[in-house]
Amino acid sequence: MNVTKTFLPPQNEYNNILKRAWDNGWLTNRGELVLELEQKLKSFLGVEHIIAVANGTLPIQIALNFLGNRGEIITTPFSYVATTSSIVWENCKPVFVDIHPDYLTIDEQKIEDAITENTTAILATHVFGNPCATDAIQKIAEKHHLKVIYDAAHAFGVTYRGISLLSYGDISTCSFHATKIFHTGEGGCITTNNTDMRDVLLQKCNFGHITSETFNHVGINAKMSELSAAMGLAVFPYFNVILAQRKRVVEFYDELLDFSKIKKVKLRDNTEWNYSYYPLIFNTESQLLKSIKELKRNNIYPRRYFFPSLNTLPYVDNVACPTSEDVSNRVLCLPLYVGLENNAIITISNIINKIIQNNE
Repeated sequence: MNVTKTFLPPQNEYNNILKRAWDNGWLTNRGELVLELEQKLKSFLGVEHIIAVANGTLPIQIALNFLGNRGEIITTPFSYVATTSSIVWENCKPVFVDIHPDYLTIDEQKIEDAITENTTAILATHVFGNPCATDAIQKIAEKHHLKVIYDAAHAFGVTYRGISLLSYGDISTCSFHATKIFHTGEGGCITTNNTDMRDVLLQKCNFGHITSETFNHVGINAKMSELSAAMGLAVFPYFNVILAQRKRVVEFYDELLDFSKIKKVKLRDNTEWNYSYYPLIFNTESQLLKSIKELKRNNIYPRRYFFPSLNTLPYVDNVACPTSEDVSNRVLCLPLYVGLENNAIITISNIINKIIQNNE
């Protein structure tokens, strides 16, 4: 029993959609299925522009290539490694700002102290689909003439203050990896509400092409294939079912776990969440490690997500981020997926409760 399990739509439904690509003889280069998927997601998310891409890391790299200008990027140490590695990959410098102890997103009150004349952008993560303080970050960005990029890998289906979380910032990025709440097997997207920005991003996703023979920007190959788009089109009709079943699992964990000894991440007010992960924060790392050991004895495999704190990576300047470092040592994501049975949730909860109640 792993921390997650890919939702697979009925195979015949996927094959029926895939047949359209076979009939067209068109497997890549923004074919019919990719364009249809983009239109469906654009309507669902309520964003102005969306570009489907091959994975969830490429859009971060492309956004930084476009807006980073090889400068200093203020970012969070509490995210998946791709957030930081993309900054370094694009020859920018990550400047870490510690996180809020409850929300686990970047602490907006500490951002301004990290700004220098070399700062070009803020790259923040909506952690576990929990929104950053978008209003405060936007005000800081406008005051200091900075761009805002959101790593919204976990945020598909989340609304904040009534609109999609992917609507915030100059650019938002999302992952459609097979483990995500909505997926295309492997894939992702870039969203923006700026038409001029969308045109440049689209060119950067396709080698810099303006036409087949003219170029204006340096680009790479980030295009989503028709095969991945077909999976997305097959999964999309089941999104509300996926959401409802994951909500059931979360609510059952909430009912069973002893929260006098552990705590959950606090969701920001005005958030309609997507039940993307189930992170627990233990009182001590020892409790976490003993829980992992006992769960594994029962063939249950949670994940230390996110660990380690990214400011401790060997290829960045190691600045102290005490809250992130502390939380990273004590946070554990429990299994959460469609089809997770109640008996499994009871077993997981009982194992954790026993360890924390014994103060082990």
